[in-house]
Amino acid sequence: MPFALYALTAGAFGIGVTEFVIMGLLLEVSADLGVTIAAAGLLISGYALGVVVGAPLLTALTARWPRKGVLIGLMVIFILGNAAAAIAPSYGLLMAARVLTAFAHGTFFGVGSVVATGLVAPERRASAIAIMFTGLTVANILGVPFGTWLGQHYGWRATFWAVTAIGIAALAVLALLVPKDKSAPEAFDWRSDLRAMLRRPVLLGLLTTVLGYAGVFAVFTYIAPALTGITGLPASAVSPVLLVFGGGLILGNLLGGKLADRHLNRTVLGSMLALAVVLGLMGFALHNSIAAVVFVGLLGAAGFATVAPLQMWVLQKAEGAGQSLASSLNIAAFNLGNALGAWIGGIVIEHGPGLGAVAPISALLPLAAVAVAAYAMRTERTPAGAVATAQR
Repeated sequence: MPFALYALTAGAFGIGVTEFVIMGLLLEVSADLGVTIAAAGLLISGYALGVVVGAPLLTALTARWPRKGVLIGLMVIFILGNAAAAIAPSYGLLMAARVLTAFAHGTFFGVGSVVATGLVAPERRASAIAIMFTGLTVANILGVPFGTWLGQHYGWRATFWAVTAIGIAALAVLALLVPKDKSAPEAFDWRSDLRAMLRRPVLLGLLTTVLGYAGVFAVFTYIAPALTGITGLPASAVSPVLLVFGGGLILGNLLGGKLADRHLNRTVLGSMLALAVVLGLMGFALHNSIAAVVFVGLLGAAGFATVAPLQMWVLQKAEGAGQSLASSLNIAAFNLGNALGAWIGGIVIEHGPGLGAVAPISALLPLAAVAVAAYAMRTERTPAGAVATAQR
Protein backbone atom coordinates (compact mmCIF):
# COMPACT_ATOMS: atom_id res chain seq x y z
CA MET A 1 0.00 0.00 0.00
CA PRO A 2 1.28 3.53 -0.76
CA PHE A 3 2.87 5.28 2.20
CA ALA A 4 0.54 8.25 1.69
CA LEU A 5 -2.33 6.13 3.01
CA TYR A 6 -0.74 6.20 6.45
CA ALA A 7 -0.75 9.99 6.44
CA LEU A 8 -4.52 9.77 6.03
CA THR A 9 -4.52 7.24 8.87
CA ALA A 10 -2.79 9.81 11.10
CA GLY A 11 -5.52 12.35 10.46
CA ALA A 12 -8.18 9.71 11.07
CA PHE A 13 -6.51 8.89 14.38
CA GLY A 14 -6.83 12.46 15.63
CA ILE A 15 -10.48 12.74 14.61
CA GLY A 16 -11.24 9.31 16.04
CA VAL A 17 -9.95 10.25 19.47
CA THR A 18 -12.16 13.31 19.79
CA GLU A 19 -15.22 11.45 18.51
CA PHE A 20 -14.99 8.49 20.88
CA VAL A 21 -13.16 9.71 23.99
CA ILE A 22 -16.23 11.45 25.40
CA MET A 23 -17.88 8.04 25.85
CA GLY A 24 -15.42 7.09 28.58
CA LEU A 25 -15.92 10.45 30.33
CA LEU A 26 -19.72 10.68 30.54
CA LEU A 27 -19.67 10.28 34.31
CA GLU A 28 -17.02 13.00 34.77
CA VAL A 29 -18.66 15.46 32.39
CA SER A 30 -22.13 14.95 33.87
CA ALA A 31 -20.83 15.47 37.42
CA ASP A 32 -18.73 18.53 36.57
CA LEU A 33 -21.38 20.34 34.50
CA GLY A 34 -24.36 19.23 36.61
CA VAL A 35 -26.26 17.35 33.92
CA THR A 36 -27.65 13.81 33.72
CA ILE A 37 -25.77 10.95 32.07
CA ALA A 38 -28.36 10.93 29.28
CA ALA A 39 -27.76 14.67 28.71
CA ALA A 40 -24.02 14.06 28.61
CA GLY A 41 -24.70 11.34 26.06
CA LEU A 42 -26.29 13.97 23.84
CA LEU A 43 -22.81 15.45 23.38
CA ILE A 44 -22.24 12.41 21.20
CA SER A 45 -25.50 13.00 19.33
CA GLY A 46 -24.62 16.68 18.87
CA TYR A 47 -21.24 15.76 17.42
CA ALA A 48 -22.87 13.25 15.09
CA LEU A 49 -25.44 15.76 13.88
CA GLY A 50 -22.61 18.25 13.29
CA VAL A 51 -21.07 15.69 10.96
CA VAL A 52 -24.40 15.21 9.19
CA VAL A 53 -24.71 18.94 8.51
CA GLY A 54 -21.04 19.68 7.92
CA ALA A 55 -20.24 16.80 5.55
CA PRO A 56 -22.34 17.85 2.53
CA LEU A 57 -21.95 21.58 3.27
CA LEU A 58 -18.16 21.67 3.48
CA THR A 59 -17.79 19.13 0.67
CA ALA A 60 -19.80 21.42 -1.61
CA LEU A 61 -17.96 24.57 -0.51
CA THR A 62 -14.52 22.99 -1.01
CA ALA A 63 -15.27 20.97 -4.16
CA ARG A 64 -12.99 23.14 -6.33
CA TRP A 65 -10.14 23.19 -3.82
CA PRO A 66 -7.13 20.87 -4.06
CA ARG A 67 -7.88 17.85 -1.92
CA LYS A 68 -4.69 18.17 0.12
CA GLY A 69 -5.61 21.76 0.98
CA VAL A 70 -9.09 20.61 2.02
CA LEU A 71 -7.66 17.99 4.38
CA ILE A 72 -5.29 20.51 5.99
CA GLY A 73 -8.02 23.13 6.40
CA LEU A 74 -10.31 20.59 8.03
CA MET A 75 -7.61 19.65 10.51
CA VAL A 76 -7.30 23.33 11.50
CA ILE A 77 -11.06 23.37 12.28
CA PHE A 78 -10.54 20.20 14.32
CA ILE A 79 -7.79 21.84 16.40
CA LEU A 80 -9.81 24.98 17.09
CA GLY A 81 -12.90 22.98 18.05
CA ASN A 82 -11.06 20.84 20.60
CA ALA A 83 -9.34 23.86 22.14
CA ALA A 84 -12.76 25.49 22.52
CA ALA A 85 -14.11 22.33 24.19
CA ALA A 86 -11.24 22.35 26.68
CA ILE A 87 -12.13 25.85 27.92
CA ALA A 88 -15.94 25.61 27.62
CA PRO A 89 -17.46 26.89 30.92
CA SER A 90 -20.92 25.39 30.40
CA TYR A 91 -22.75 22.46 28.85
CA GLY A 92 -24.14 24.62 26.04
CA LEU A 93 -20.74 25.94 25.01
CA LEU A 94 -19.23 22.47 25.21
CA MET A 95 -21.98 21.25 22.87
CA ALA A 96 -21.22 24.14 20.47
CA ALA A 97 -17.51 23.27 20.50
CA ARG A 98 -18.29 19.63 19.78
CA VAL A 99 -20.48 20.58 16.83
CA LEU A 100 -17.74 22.87 15.45
CA THR A 101 -15.22 20.03 15.68
CA ALA A 102 -17.67 17.68 14.00
CA PHE A 103 -17.86 19.89 10.92
CA ALA A 104 -14.37 18.70 9.98
CA HIS A 105 -15.16 15.03 10.46
CA GLY A 106 -17.43 14.03 7.58
CA THR A 107 -15.61 15.90 4.83
CA PHE A 108 -12.22 14.66 6.06
CA PHE A 109 -13.25 11.03 5.83
CA GLY A 110 -15.24 11.62 2.66
CA VAL A 111 -12.41 13.34 0.79
CA GLY A 112 -9.87 11.03 2.41
CA SER A 113 -11.73 7.94 1.18
CA VAL A 114 -11.65 9.24 -2.38
CA VAL A 115 -7.94 10.05 -2.09
CA ALA A 116 -7.28 6.58 -0.63
CA THR A 117 -9.11 4.71 -3.40
CA GLY A 118 -7.26 6.76 -6.01
CA LEU A 119 -3.90 5.61 -4.67
CA VAL A 120 -4.43 1.87 -5.27
CA ALA A 121 -5.61 -0.59 -7.91
CA PRO A 122 -9.40 -1.05 -8.25
CA GLU A 123 -9.36 -4.49 -6.63
CA ARG A 124 -7.77 -3.05 -3.44
CA ARG A 125 -9.99 -0.01 -2.90
CA ALA A 126 -11.95 -1.41 0.05
CA SER A 127 -8.70 -2.40 1.74
CA ALA A 128 -7.32 1.11 1.18
CA ILE A 129 -10.39 2.59 2.87
CA ALA A 130 -9.95 0.10 5.71
CA ILE A 131 -6.33 1.20 6.20
CA MET A 132 -7.37 4.84 6.46
CA PHE A 133 -10.10 3.92 8.93
CA THR A 134 -7.51 2.02 10.95
CA GLY A 135 -6.74 5.45 12.37
CA LEU A 136 -10.13 5.29 14.09
CA THR A 137 -9.40 1.84 15.47
CA VAL A 138 -5.95 2.81 16.76
CA ALA A 139 -7.57 5.88 18.31
CA ASN A 140 -9.75 3.51 20.31
CA ILE A 141 -6.87 1.26 21.35
CA LEU A 142 -4.45 4.03 22.33
CA GLY A 143 -6.15 7.41 22.35
CA VAL A 144 -9.50 6.68 23.98
CA PRO A 145 -8.25 4.58 26.92
CA PHE A 146 -5.47 7.09 27.58
CA GLY A 147 -7.92 10.00 27.25
CA THR A 148 -10.32 8.27 29.66
CA TRP A 149 -7.53 7.69 32.19
CA LEU A 150 -6.32 11.27 31.78
CA GLY A 151 -9.83 12.64 32.28
CA GLN A 152 -10.46 10.51 35.35
CA HIS A 153 -7.22 11.62 37.02
CA TYR A 154 -6.77 15.22 35.84
CA GLY A 155 -10.25 16.26 34.72
CA TRP A 156 -12.01 15.86 31.39
CA ARG A 157 -10.66 19.22 30.17
CA ALA A 158 -7.13 17.84 30.23
CA THR A 159 -8.29 15.19 27.77
CA PHE A 160 -9.44 17.81 25.27
CA TRP A 161 -6.14 19.68 25.57
CA ALA A 162 -4.35 16.42 24.80
CA VAL A 163 -6.60 15.87 21.76
CA THR A 164 -5.77 19.39 20.58
CA ALA A 165 -2.08 18.46 20.68
CA ILE A 166 -2.81 15.29 18.70
CA GLY A 167 -4.55 17.43 16.09
CA ILE A 168 -1.48 19.66 15.73
CA ALA A 169 0.71 16.58 15.20
CA ALA A 170 -1.73 15.15 12.64
CA LEU A 171 -1.75 18.45 10.78
CA ALA A 172 2.03 18.33 10.44
CA VAL A 173 1.97 14.73 9.17
CA LEU A 174 -0.69 15.51 6.58
CA ALA A 175 1.22 18.55 5.33
CA LEU A 176 4.41 16.54 4.95
CA LEU A 177 3.19 13.22 3.57
CA VAL A 178 -0.03 13.64 1.57
CA PRO A 179 0.95 14.22 -2.07
CA LYS A 180 -0.23 17.26 -3.96
CA ASP A 181 -3.12 16.75 -6.35
CA LYS A 182 -1.98 15.38 -9.69
CA SER A 183 -5.03 16.67 -11.51
CA ALA A 184 -7.30 19.68 -11.29
CA PRO A 185 -10.10 19.52 -8.71
CA GLU A 186 -13.25 17.84 -9.95
CA ALA A 187 -15.92 20.06 -11.43
CA PHE A 188 -18.82 20.51 -9.06
CA ASP A 189 -22.31 20.77 -10.47
CA TRP A 190 -24.42 20.57 -7.35
CA ARG A 191 -27.65 20.04 -9.28
CA SER A 192 -26.45 16.97 -11.18
CA ASP A 193 -24.65 15.59 -8.14
CA LEU A 194 -27.74 16.08 -6.00
CA ARG A 195 -29.84 14.24 -8.57
CA ALA A 196 -27.33 11.41 -8.52
CA MET A 197 -27.41 11.29 -4.70
CA LEU A 198 -31.22 11.09 -4.74
CA ARG A 199 -31.22 7.93 -6.86
CA ARG A 200 -32.88 5.01 -5.08
CA PRO A 201 -29.76 2.77 -4.87
CA VAL A 202 -27.76 5.56 -3.23
CA LEU A 203 -30.51 6.41 -0.75
CA LEU A 204 -30.96 2.75 0.20
CA GLY A 205 -27.22 2.46 0.71
CA LEU A 206 -27.22 5.49 3.00
CA LEU A 207 -30.22 4.15 4.94
CA THR A 208 -28.42 0.84 5.43
CA THR A 209 -25.47 2.70 6.93
CA VAL A 210 -27.70 4.73 9.28
CA LEU A 211 -29.56 1.69 10.62
CA GLY A 212 -26.49 -0.49 11.02
CA TYR A 213 -24.45 2.03 12.91
CA ALA A 214 -27.35 3.12 15.10
CA GLY A 215 -27.21 -0.35 16.62
CA VAL A 216 -23.53 0.02 17.46
CA PHE A 217 -23.88 3.39 19.13
CA ALA A 218 -27.07 2.64 21.03
CA VAL A 219 -24.85 0.34 23.10
CA PHE A 220 -21.39 1.91 22.88
CA THR A 221 -22.58 5.38 23.92
CA TYR A 222 -23.50 3.99 27.35
CA ILE A 223 -20.79 1.34 27.64
CA ALA A 224 -19.16 2.92 30.73
CA PRO A 225 -22.42 3.07 32.75
CA ALA A 226 -23.26 -0.47 31.60
CA LEU A 227 -19.92 -1.89 32.70
CA THR A 228 -20.07 -0.20 36.09
CA GLY A 229 -23.83 -0.43 36.75
CA ILE A 230 -24.68 -3.86 35.28
CA THR A 231 -21.45 -5.83 35.19
CA GLY A 232 -20.25 -4.33 38.47
CA LEU A 233 -16.76 -3.39 37.28
CA PRO A 234 -15.03 -0.47 39.01
CA ALA A 235 -14.69 2.79 37.10
CA SER A 236 -10.93 2.20 36.89
CA ALA A 237 -11.59 -0.92 34.77
CA VAL A 238 -13.36 0.98 32.00
CA SER A 239 -10.13 2.06 30.27
CA PRO A 240 -8.66 -1.49 30.07
CA VAL A 241 -11.97 -2.82 28.73
CA LEU A 242 -11.95 -0.11 26.06
CA LEU A 243 -8.56 -1.50 24.99
CA VAL A 244 -10.34 -4.78 24.22
CA PHE A 245 -12.94 -2.88 22.22
CA GLY A 246 -10.15 -1.19 20.26
CA GLY A 247 -8.51 -4.52 19.50
CA GLY A 248 -11.81 -5.75 18.10
CA LEU A 249 -12.07 -2.62 15.95
CA ILE A 250 -8.73 -3.26 14.26
CA LEU A 251 -9.47 -6.92 13.53
CA GLY A 252 -12.98 -6.23 12.28
CA ASN A 253 -11.95 -3.24 10.18
CA LEU A 254 -9.16 -5.02 8.30
CA LEU A 255 -11.18 -8.22 7.89
CA GLY A 256 -14.17 -6.28 6.56
CA GLY A 257 -11.97 -4.52 4.00
CA LYS A 258 -10.38 -7.75 2.75
CA LEU A 259 -13.70 -9.58 2.50
CA ALA A 260 -15.33 -6.63 0.73
CA ASP A 261 -12.60 -6.66 -1.94
CA ARG A 262 -13.63 -10.25 -2.73
CA HIS A 263 -17.42 -10.27 -2.23
CA LEU A 264 -18.82 -6.82 -1.51
CA ASN A 265 -22.55 -7.61 -1.29
CA ARG A 266 -22.06 -10.74 0.81
CA THR A 267 -19.80 -8.84 3.19
CA VAL A 268 -22.35 -6.05 3.65
CA LEU A 269 -25.07 -8.55 4.57
CA GLY A 270 -22.86 -10.88 6.59
CA SER A 271 -21.27 -8.15 8.70
CA MET A 272 -24.69 -6.70 9.55
CA LEU A 273 -26.03 -10.11 10.58
CA ALA A 274 -22.96 -10.70 12.76
CA LEU A 275 -23.51 -7.33 14.43
CA ALA A 276 -27.16 -8.17 15.16
CA VAL A 277 -26.15 -11.47 16.79
CA VAL A 278 -23.53 -9.81 18.98
CA LEU A 279 -25.95 -7.11 20.14
CA GLY A 280 -28.71 -9.65 20.80
CA LEU A 281 -26.47 -11.73 23.09
CA MET A 282 -24.68 -8.83 24.75
CA GLY A 283 -27.57 -8.11 27.12
CA PHE A 284 -26.96 -11.49 28.73
CA ALA A 285 -23.16 -11.20 28.61
CA LEU A 286 -23.10 -7.95 30.59
CA HIS A 287 -24.13 -9.83 33.74
CA ASN A 288 -20.81 -11.70 33.83
CA SER A 289 -17.52 -9.82 33.97
CA ILE A 290 -15.55 -12.17 31.68
CA ALA A 291 -18.37 -12.49 29.15
CA ALA A 292 -18.87 -8.71 29.21
CA VAL A 293 -15.23 -8.06 28.31
CA VAL A 294 -15.36 -10.66 25.51
CA PHE A 295 -18.52 -9.15 24.05
CA VAL A 296 -17.13 -5.62 24.21
CA GLY A 297 -14.35 -6.90 21.94
CA LEU A 298 -16.86 -8.66 19.68
CA LEU A 299 -18.92 -5.47 19.47
CA GLY A 300 -15.85 -3.61 18.22
CA ALA A 301 -15.06 -6.32 15.66
CA ALA A 302 -18.61 -6.68 14.36
CA GLY A 303 -19.27 -2.93 14.34
CA PHE A 304 -16.18 -1.96 12.37
CA ALA A 305 -16.36 -4.94 10.01
CA THR A 306 -19.26 -3.02 8.44
CA VAL A 307 -17.38 0.25 7.83
CA ALA A 308 -15.24 -0.40 4.74
CA PRO A 309 -17.92 -2.54 3.00
CA LEU A 310 -20.61 0.10 3.52
CA GLN A 311 -18.33 2.94 2.42
CA MET A 312 -17.26 1.05 -0.70
CA TRP A 313 -20.86 -0.02 -1.43
CA VAL A 314 -22.14 3.54 -1.47
CA LEU A 315 -19.18 4.74 -3.56
CA GLN A 316 -19.97 1.98 -6.05
CA LYS A 317 -23.63 3.00 -6.23
CA ALA A 318 -22.66 6.64 -6.84
CA GLU A 319 -20.36 5.81 -9.75
CA GLY A 320 -20.37 8.72 -12.18
CA ALA A 321 -21.51 11.25 -9.56
CA GLY A 322 -19.27 13.45 -7.44
CA GLN A 323 -17.31 10.84 -5.52
CA SER A 324 -16.32 13.20 -2.72
CA LEU A 325 -19.95 14.14 -2.09
CA ALA A 326 -21.12 10.52 -2.09
CA SER A 327 -18.33 9.52 0.26
CA SER A 328 -18.98 12.44 2.62
CA LEU A 329 -22.70 11.75 2.69
CA ASN A 330 -22.05 8.16 3.76
CA ILE A 331 -19.81 9.41 6.57
CA ALA A 332 -22.72 11.67 7.51
CA ALA A 333 -24.96 8.59 7.43
CA PHE A 334 -22.62 6.79 9.85
CA ASN A 335 -22.87 9.72 12.22
CA LEU A 336 -26.61 10.09 11.80
CA GLY A 337 -26.67 6.48 12.94
CA ASN A 338 -24.49 7.48 15.90
CA ALA A 339 -26.94 10.22 16.87
CA LEU A 340 -29.96 7.96 16.38
CA GLY A 341 -28.37 5.19 18.41
CA ALA A 342 -27.42 7.48 21.31
CA TRP A 343 -30.96 8.88 21.31
CA ILE A 344 -32.60 5.44 21.24
CA GLY A 345 -30.32 4.23 24.00
CA GLY A 346 -31.21 7.24 26.12
CA ILE A 347 -34.94 6.60 25.63
CA VAL A 348 -34.58 2.95 26.62
CA ILE A 349 -32.66 4.00 29.75
CA GLU A 350 -34.89 6.84 30.92
CA HIS A 351 -38.35 5.85 29.63
CA GLY A 352 -38.10 2.16 28.82
CA PRO A 353 -36.92 -1.11 30.35
CA GLY A 354 -33.61 0.43 31.43
CA LEU A 355 -29.89 0.16 30.78
CA GLY A 356 -29.88 -3.64 30.65
CA ALA A 357 -32.31 -3.72 27.70
CA VAL A 358 -30.34 -1.38 25.43
CA ALA A 359 -28.26 -4.11 23.74
CA PRO A 360 -31.04 -6.57 22.78
CA ILE A 361 -33.34 -3.76 21.59
CA SER A 362 -30.53 -2.26 19.50
CA ALA A 363 -30.09 -5.60 17.69
CA LEU A 364 -33.27 -4.79 15.77
CA LEU A 365 -31.50 -1.93 13.99
CA PRO A 366 -28.86 -3.95 12.07
CA LEU A 367 -31.55 -6.51 11.27
CA ALA A 368 -33.52 -3.71 9.65
CA ALA A 369 -30.34 -2.72 7.81
CA VAL A 370 -30.02 -6.26 6.43
CA ALA A 371 -33.58 -6.06 5.11
CA VAL A 372 -32.92 -2.71 3.41
CA ALA A 373 -29.62 -3.90 1.90
CA ALA A 374 -31.15 -7.14 0.63
CA TYR A 375 -33.99 -5.20 -0.99
CA ALA A 376 -31.49 -2.81 -2.61
CA MET A 377 -29.43 -5.69 -3.99
CA ARG A 378 -32.52 -7.44 -5.36
CA THR A 379 -33.80 -4.31 -7.09
CA GLU A 380 -30.34 -3.73 -8.59
CA ARG A 381 -30.30 -7.17 -10.16
CA THR A 382 -33.78 -6.90 -11.68
CA PRO A 383 -33.18 -3.88 -13.98
CA ALA A 384 -29.79 -5.27 -14.97
CA GLY A 385 -31.35 -8.56 -15.97
CA ALA A 386 -34.05 -6.79 -17.95
CA VAL A 387 -31.49 -4.73 -19.84
CA ALA A 388 -29.40 -7.79 -20.59
CA THR A 389 -32.44 -9.63 -21.88
CA ALA A 390 -33.44 -6.73 -24.11
CA GLN A 391 -29.92 -6.49 -25.53
CA ARG A 392 -29.89 -10.18 -26.35
